[in-house]
Amino acid sequence: MTSTAAAPPPPRAYRRLSVEERRAQLLVAALGLFAHRAPDEVSLDEVAVAAGVSRPLVYRYFPGGRQQLYEAALGSAADELKLCFTEPPVGPPTERVARVLDRYLRFVDEHDTGFSALLRGGSVVETSRTTSIVDGVRRAAAEEILSHLGRIGGIGPQDTGPQSAGPRLRMMVRSWIAAVEAASLIWLDEGKQPPAAELRGWLVDHLIALLAATAATDEETAAVVRDLLALETPDGPAGRLAELVIPVVAEAAHLLPHAAAAD
Repeated sequence: MTSTAAAPPPPRAYRRLSVEERRAQLLVAALGLFAHRAPDEVSLDEVAVAAGVSRPLVYRYFPGGRQQLYEAALGSAADELKLCFTEPPVGPPTERVARVLDRYLRFVDEHDTGFSALLRGGSVVETSRTTSIVDGVRRAAAEEILSHLGRIGGIGPQDTGPQSAGPRLRMMVRSWIAAVEAASLIWLDEGKQPPAAELRGWLVDHLIALLAATAATDEETAAVVRDLLALETPDGPAGRLAELVIPVVAEAAHLLPHAAAAD
């Protein structure tokens, strides 16, 4: 009698990972662990288990041990995050910033463990290397935002030139980057509420408000704002914010010196 039992499926072919693929696999596993615990609490055995490999294999790729692996994981997250801030100079500046923030928040949403690990790097592990990695992301982000405001060059006081940002404008942009970081971490803590689109809109409004406040006492920023507004549209972020804010500001007319004199 012929058996009618189904033949077992053929074994899955084993594919040997390339050096780059194996390294990426280890970095993903490491980021998932480093994001939630201090690096000195994570063992290479745990990284090996998370990646499904042996401990000697982890050492083969990272002979410097846990610290080298941690720095490499931070660097990987940092490189991807920097790309979020790259945007061609096309369209109104605030719309460019909105597109940047859309990518940034999508990164936070999809890679929250890597994002957390990146921002924890400067405080959890006190080494010049990890601090440099984290600061490098912040500086790259600030330089990209300055470029959309019509300023070129770095963000240090040594960077001078006809289109280089002055100290007040640099401080304002770097303060905004810090606020974006803080808001992103709070957003994760709050279960990613409000929706990302609302958070992005609020952060763009925050940038516009900081620019306006700084322009009131800094001529360079005032010139930047004038140039920026000339490129904006009524239905863009700046136009929508102006429509909402101008009626509110009008309520403060009685605080102006000429109003007090009239009374």
